[in-house]
Amino acid sequence: MNSIQTIGLSGLAAAQARLTSAGHNIANAQTAGFHRQRVDAAALPDGGVSVRYAREPAPGEDLAADLVAQRQAVVDYKANLRTLQAADAMMGSLLDVLA
Repeated sequence: MNSIQTIGLSGLAAAQARLTSAGHNIANAQTAGFHRQRVDAAALPDGGVSVRYAREPAPGEDLAADLVAQRQAVVDYKANLRTLQAADAMMGSLLDVLA
């Protein structure tokens, strides 16, 4: 099983990928023939998540979906960051007890 840090870091990377993809879509929304980008996430057997960028088959923009994806990515990033901070605090407490 992966450590909590590895799982949290993979969550941070997935949130960053979604934020980057949504920003890419918003920046290119007015480009003729632009195909939106999406991020497909899959849970890993030992914990964590892997991401893969994919291209939407049909051209066109969906600014509402991209803005929601940005906000969701920020929330996910903060949640994974709190997980890492909690793991760090627990490790510090454990070291204090053992010292």
